[in-house]
This record gives sequence, C-alpha cells and structure tokens, in this order.
Amino acid sequence: MKNTENGQCHCGKITYKFNRQKIISAHHCHCSDCQKITGSGKATIIYIPKKHIEINGDVKFYQVKGSSGLGVRRGFCENCGSGIYSYLKELPHILFVKAGTLEDSSWLTIDSNFFTDSAKSWSMPDQSLKSFNKNPGIASTIKTLIKSF
Repeated sequence: MKNTENGQCHCGKITYKFNRQKIISAHHCHCSDCQKITGSGKATIIYIPKKHIEINGDVKFYQVKGSSGLGVRRGFCENCGSGIYSYLKELPHILFVKAGTLEDSSWLTIDSNFFTDSAKSWSMPDQSLKSFNKNPGIASTIKTLIKSF
C-alpha cells in the first residue's frame, strides 16, 4: 500500500507499520535520558497516534520519570534490546517511534530539536531547525494533542 512505512527491531521479533500521512511530527531529542537510552547524542522520534500504528511482537517496557515529571515508558525488544517506541504514561495515545527502526527513513522530515541545552558538542543540533532549550511549551503540546484525534 502506498505511504505504508515498516519498521522493526534489530532481530525482527517486533515489527510495525503505519501510514506516513498519519504522523503528527518528527523531532531530534537531545535530553540526557535519550542520550543514555540510545547511546548517542540524540534520539530521532516520530510522533504518531497509537490508533494509526500496527505493532506486532512482545514489547517490554522500562519506565522513568521524565524531566517534566511525567512517566516515560520506553518500549524495547527483550531479545535484541532495540528501542522501538516510547510514550508518556499520562498520554498513552501518542507514541514516539524511534526513527532508526524504520526500514526506510529517507522520506522523513524533522520538525525541530528538543533539549538543545543538553546537546553534546560532538552532536550539535541542526541549526536550520526550530529549536527548544527544553521541552516545547504548552502551545506545542496542545497542537500535538489536537492532531492526535
């Protein structure tokens, strides 16, 4: 089907697919949690409503308290350890899919950088993108919520 995007963990035990026209946005997150969980300078995440993605396989979760005080549930493959997606416990209908798990991400356009204050000098934010020192403000959050329904 046209516009269907597929992804999977490294070992292939978890797969997913979605229509790319249903994504809300995509971002580079430079927060210290994303740096630690990816082992790199940032996580590239795709916001998509849960109702618009089909996930197959047994996703395991690890929960932490995010910088905003909300519960961040990080989903990964128990077999290979690949991070697949995360979501806020308090906002479970929006998933943050890890762009690196896509079979083909050449179509993806990044909208902004988050947490630029914690970006590493060896992985600086793309200056051509809109950037936020921390998480985007409440106006951005409201727009994301509206797009998810």
